[in-house]
Amino acid sequence: MRRSTVIVLLLAIILAGAYYFLNNREKPADIALTVTPEDAVAYLFSSSDGVPTSIRVESQAGEVVEIARNADNAWALTLPFEASAEQGSSEAAASQITTIRITDRLPNISPKDVGLDAPEYKLSMKFTNGVERIAQIGVVTPTENGYYASIDGKIVIVSKSSIDALIGLLTNPPYAETLTPSPIPATATETPLPSTPEAGTATNETATPKP
Repeated sequence: MRRSTVIVLLLAIILAGAYYFLNNREKPADIALTVTPEDAVAYLFSSSDGVPTSIRVESQAGEVVEIARNADNAWALTLPFEASAEQGSSEAAASQITTIRITDRLPNISPKDVGLDAPEYKLSMKFTNGVERIAQIGVVTPTENGYYASIDGKIVIVSKSSIDALIGLLTNPPYAETLTPSPIPATATETPLPSTPEAGTATNETATPKP
């Protein structure tokens, strides 16, 4: 009887201690998870400026090509000569403008170190909201997957493939090829031969009687 009483008391003490421990233990501090959002994707030319209406590409060597929308909203070649533009390739170039992605920003670098003191190329773009944006293109990055570029006084790295597509306009202007009709070969003009009287056919000549 005494032993059972002791056991009951021990169990009661253990349960009371467990209850006290569970209700009075120090709660762990809430862990605040700080989620850093990924950097927003940035582009060399912002789509907020609208749709490109003029694209001009110049090289350091003096080459230049420019296409612009005319009064009919169709693309036309204005430099290096005026001509109708091939609409498909011109529209592809315009679409390329707003997809030139900035892959890195370089706030503490000298323009001379990346070829921007004497840029290899200059891109001048006009948009439907009336603004004009000019980007200077320097040398290729050491990894050869980008170009150093400068816009609005800031030096960035942009996608090489996107810039190459625009630079390609210098050597392959998007003019519309027109078929030149082949000259029609001259045909020989036949000179009609004088008609000769056939045998048995009377002539208008009067025979002169013999003396």
